[in-house]
Amino acid sequence: MKVLVTDEISQEGLQPLLDDPRIEVDVKLGLSVPELHQTIGAYDAIITRSGTQVDQPLLDHATRLKIIARAGVGIDNVDVEAASGKGVIVVNAPFGNVNSAAEHTMAILLSLCRNVTVANASLKSGEWKRAPFTGYELKGKTVGIIGLGKVGGRVALRCKAFEADVIACDPYIAEKRAEDFGVKLVSLEDIVRYADIITVHTPLNEETRDLVGAEHFPGMKDGVIIVNCARGGIINEEAMLAALESSKVAGAAFDVWSEEPPRTETLQKLIAHPRMIVTPHLGANTFEAQKNVAIDVSREIVNYLDGRPLENALNIPRFDPDLMDHMKPFMALVSRIGDFISQLATPNPNKVTFTYNGKLARYDCAPLTVCGLAALLNRHTEQEVNMVNARLIARNMGIDVEEVRNTEAGSFSNLITLTIETPEGRRIIAGTLFDGVPKIVKMRDFNTDFQPEEHMLVITYDDKPGLIGKIGTILGEADINIGSLNLGRREKAGEAMVVLSLDAPIPEEIVARLAEAVGAHFIKAVHMAR
Repeated sequence: MKVLVTDEISQEGLQPLLDDPRIEVDVKLGLSVPELHQTIGAYDAIITRSGTQVDQPLLDHATRLKIIARAGVGIDNVDVEAASGKGVIVVNAPFGNVNSAAEHTMAILLSLCRNVTVANASLKSGEWKRAPFTGYELKGKTVGIIGLGKVGGRVALRCKAFEADVIACDPYIAEKRAEDFGVKLVSLEDIVRYADIITVHTPLNEETRDLVGAEHFPGMKDGVIIVNCARGGIINEEAMLAALESSKVAGAAFDVWSEEPPRTETLQKLIAHPRMIVTPHLGANTFEAQKNVAIDVSREIVNYLDGRPLENALNIPRFDPDLMDHMKPFMALVSRIGDFISQLATPNPNKVTFTYNGKLARYDCAPLTVCGLAALLNRHTEQEVNMVNARLIARNMGIDVEEVRNTEAGSFSNLITLTIETPEGRRIIAGTLFDGVPKIVKMRDFNTDFQPEEHMLVITYDDKPGLIGKIGTILGEADINIGSLNLGRREKAGEAMVVLSLDAPIPEEIVARLAEAVGAHFIKAVHMAR
C-alpha cells in the first residue's frame, strides 16, 4: 500500500506505518491543487489534517484511493458523500485531540478573563500598570456550552472545577449524560438569555453554520463573553464584530475562522479588535494530540490492510467494538450468501430483504446488511461495491433494501435469510453457522445443507431414478471430481435440487451436456472467491 501524507503529521505518530514493510509512506507537503491532482493517482491512502481539501475533483483523480485518513476530529475539508460514492472509506481520529481542544478553550477563556495577553505586552514594553488589566473570575459565572460532546463535556467538567454554573444545549444527547457532567440541559434560547460566557463545541455543518447569529446577540446579557474553539462559521463573524463594536460583548476568544488563513476585511477587523483574544487554529496543536491523532489514523490504515474492523470509519455502519468478535463470522456468512445468490438470481432485482432470526436479531444488523448487499451487487456493476457505497449504489439502481429482525429462533439459533424480488419472481436463500462455518440451509423452498466452496454447480430437475448417476458419469468423463453432493426435494418423484461442490471449474459445454442429460429446469455453475 502506498500512503500519501499532505499535511504536517507527527513522525512518531506515523510509526505504525513506517514499521510495516507492506506500506510505503511519502510525505509531500505544500503541494498545489494541480500538483496534488497529478500525484494522488499513485496512492491507495491519503493522510491529511485541515490543510488539504479532499473534494470531488481530487477524488476524480484518485483512481487507486481506498481510504482517506483525517488526522483530527473535523471533516469539513473532506467530501464524505463524494468519497462514499466512489467506495472510498473516510476515517478520522475523534478522540486523539479532544483533551487538547478542551484545554485550549480554557486557556483562551482564562487569558481573556484575566487580560493575560495585553498585560504581557504592556509589561514587556516597559510599563508597570495593573488597574487597566482588572479581570473577571469564573467562579459563580453561568457558562453556556453549545454542544456537549467529547470536547464540550471536558470543558463542562473544567468549568465546574472553577466553581462556575454550567448549562448546556445539545439536542443529540440524553439527559443522563448531562447529569453525569453535573450540567443542566436547556434550549439555545436559554443559553443566549442566561449565560455570562458562551462557548461553542459543535461540528460545522449546514445545521450549525451561523448557529449564533445577529438575531441572538441582542438577547444576550450585556458584557457577555463569547468563545469559539470549535469551527469557524458556527458563530457569524460579521455579527460578532458588530456586537464587539457596540460593546454588547465584553470580549471574545476565537481559535478558528470561516476562512483559514483569514483574508477578508471582516475577519481582519475582527482579529484586530482590542477585545479579541485570537490564535491561529491551535486547538489540536499539542505534541500529545498530534502524536495521538497520527497514531489513531495510522492504526486504522493498518487495520484496513489487515482486513480488520475500522473503529473510526465515518461512512461504514459498524458494530459496537465489544460485539465485533462475535459478529465477524456472521459478516463472513452474509457475504457468502450474497455472493452465492447473486450468481443464481435473475437480473433486475427491485427489492432485497435481509431477515435476521434468533439471538442475532437482538443487535443492530445494519453492518451485516451492507456487507451482504455489497457481495450481492459486486458482480453486477462496473464500479467496485463495498460497505461504503453499497446502499448508495443500490439506491441508484432502483433497488429497495429492507431489513427485518425477529428474535424467535425457529430451527436454528441464528438464521440469515436473503430474499430477492425480480420481475420474474422471488429467490430465497438462508444460511447459518455450524461451529463457526457458514452453511446454506435453504434455497427457494428446498431444505439444503452445504458449505459454499470455490467451484459449485446447482441443478433443478424432475427427480427420477438414475439421474444422479448420469451427473456423476458426465463429470467423471470430463475428469471433474465431486467433492460433496447435497440433494433437496419436496416430495418423491417431484422437483429436486442438487448442489455439487467440485474440485475444478466446469466448462460450459459440460454444463450443456448435463442440462440435456437430466432435463434440467435450471442449471448454473457458481464460482466463489476463496
